[in-house]
Amino acid sequence: MSGIRRLVLDVMKPHEPDNVFLALRLSEVENVDGVNLSLMEIDQSTETLKITIVGNNINYKEIKKVIEDMGAAIHSVDEIVAGKTIIDAVKTEQD
Repeated sequence: MSGIRRLVLDVMKPHEPDNVFLALRLSEVENVDGVNLSLMEIDQSTETLKITIVGNNINYKEIKKVIEDMGAAIHSVDEIVAGKTIIDAVKTEQD
């Protein structure tokens, strides 16, 4: 079973711990091959991040636990890719 191959998460976190530490910690989760963390917005006490995680059979519960242990919260799961291959979204007339 291939399981989850890619997750795109909208996350809000305090300034500390820093984003490098969070990205490295997420990259250590079993079956994670790579993490892309982008700072989308910053205010006086929090940061909004877009986190893309790729791998094979990613454990969402473990990802969520790591994020929450850092004092952050998942606002939304913006994309989930599961199965044998990663399929990129395509634009349609409605987009």
